[in-house]
Order: sequence, then C-alpha cells, then structure tokens
Amino acid sequence: MDPVPQTHPQTAPALRRAPVQQRSAERLARILDACAVLLDETGYERLSTRAVAVRAGVPIGSVYRFFGNKRAMVAALALRNLDRYAERVSERLAATPLLDAHGAIDGVLDEFIAMKRTVPGFALVDFGVPAALPGEASDSTPGSTPGNTSDEASGTEGDTAIGDGEGGSCGEAEDPNRLVAERICALLATHLGRPADEELHRKVLVGVETADALVRLAFRADPAGDPALVDETRLLLHAYLGPSLS
Repeated sequence: MDPVPQTHPQTAPALRRAPVQQRSAERLARILDACAVLLDETGYERLSTRAVAVRAGVPIGSVYRFFGNKRAMVAALALRNLDRYAERVSERLAATPLLDAHGAIDGVLDEFIAMKRTVPGFALVDFGVPAALPGEASDSTPGSTPGNTSDEASGTEGDTAIGDGEGGSCGEAEDPNRLVAERICALLATHLGRPADEELHRKVLVGVETADALVRLAFRADPAGDPALVDETRLLLHAYLGPSLS
C-alpha cells in the first residue's frame, strides 16, 4: 500500500515571522510548549504572553517577534495540534494497512481521544481558538519592547517576516472543523483506496462535527472521557461513515 500522504490546511500560519534556522525553530517550539502547559494551569482567560515568555525562558520580545498577541499564539498552537493529530492518524493507518472502514474510523477517533487525555493544553484548545474576550487586544504587541533591541532579544535571527499579525486573526480564517475534516478525508480516502469526492468530504465533515460535540460531552461528564459516551460516539460514526468508506 502506498504511504498515507500528509495534507496541509489551506490557511495562513498564525506567525508574524517564520523560523528558518534551527535555533529559531527551537525557540518557537518552547514558546508553544509553554503556552500549552499554561493553558492547563491557568485557562485561556488568564493566559498572557509575558507568562508564556517566562515559562519558556525567552525574552518577551521573542514572543512578540512570532505573535502579535496571545490569540495568535494560541492559533499557532491549534495548527500545530492539527499537524500532530494528522501525523498520528497517518502513522496509525500505515501501521495496520489491512484496516477496514470501521478500523480506520476507530483509529481517527482513538487518536483524538488519546490527545485529549495526554497532550498539554489540548483539552482546552484542540484545533481552534476560544472565543475572543473583551479587552483581549490589550495583550497585543507594543510598538517596541524597551530594553530588547538586540536580535537575540527580539528573536529576529533566523526568521523570515510573513506578515504583521497585529490583530491576531492570522490562522483563524477557516472553520477548524473543516480543516480537520479535510485532513481526515484525504487520509481515509488514500488508506481505503477510494476517491475523496464531494460526497465523502460532506460525510466526513458531518462526522467531525458530530464527534467533536459528543467527545466534548464525554469529557464534561468525566475528565478522562466518559467510556460509555465514547462508545456511543464510536457506534454512531460506524453507522454513519462506515457505508461511505466501505
């Protein structure tokens, strides 16, 4: 069987500058890792770019070099989550090439549940950004950060400018569940050897929307995900998507 391809969301990255050198990419990864951990500790409302900088061990100017405000930072985390989810599903499908439609659906759902349980910040921010809060723009980047004038402080070395990102909307242009459905549709179609046509896209989108709502319900009922509700979600997806994927 051919390797399952990785698709990419058709949306602009939520970054003001794209890292080019490894050192800059590692700094960005530390910032997003710190953002994820702090989301679990403080929630979105109390999250701040300054707290993320402290936790990541980088100057505040480095955070603002990549992001205009915390909303753009969380949008970048959501996009990274989507990439990692697609990678996990792809590896799961490739590891078991004889999976039938129900087995493939199980892989898609199980990896989502596993990330909800184990990935920092994912329970609050999976593939989308929480609704904007009043006064949230106050966390946006100042015109300059006093005392951080060097390339090291501002994080300019090894970066490529790709947009200002002042409003923090970069990377939020598309509905997150549509992006998820696009990735899943391509992965399932390739694995099962069927075309990713308009009907399959529609079916997968409905499945993603339904699973998203039911998994949220399962994790509201039980912080680890209520097993009975997860099972009901699985049965529903089998019944709805199975015939289209067979």
